[in-house]
Amino acid sequence: MKKLLLGIALVGAQLMFAQKVAGVKVEGNQKKEQPAAISKEKVSLYNDNFLKFVEALQASDRKTIDGLLSEKVKEIVTDDVLKKVKDGIDPNKKLEILKAGYYKTMDGTNHPSIKYKYAGESSSKEAITAVFEDDGKILGVLPAK
Repeated sequence: MKKLLLGIALVGAQLMFAQKVAGVKVEGNQKKEQPAAISKEKVSLYNDNFLKFVEALQASDRKTIDGLLSEKVKEIVTDDVLKKVKDGIDPNKKLEILKAGYYKTMDGTNHPSIKYKYAGESSSKEAITAVFEDDGKILGVLPAK
């Protein structure tokens, strides 16, 4: 008898606190988030800075590299990190822009980025991604290797 009363009390409590849903309307024309495009002027600025960075990297010109890097990453970019990036970029191949868009960092911020591929290659398997600040300073480079 106690179990029956306990079961009825539980079901009754759930029914008592249940809410009636009325007037629910589903809208079919939900806005889909459009990917934001980067202006051609900005892409040109970012591309120029990245190509200067690659040239300075191949020449081991630390002063020029530091001038192109963002203040946020200068203190964590060591010579070992630069060597890894240098090894990941083939200096004998010409780079061309594959795609320009935005890269979401771990803190949830979207930063402009350009994805590069080597000229003459149809595959984007060896793509290099460069992430920038709005002013054109380089935040990061994700080499192909």
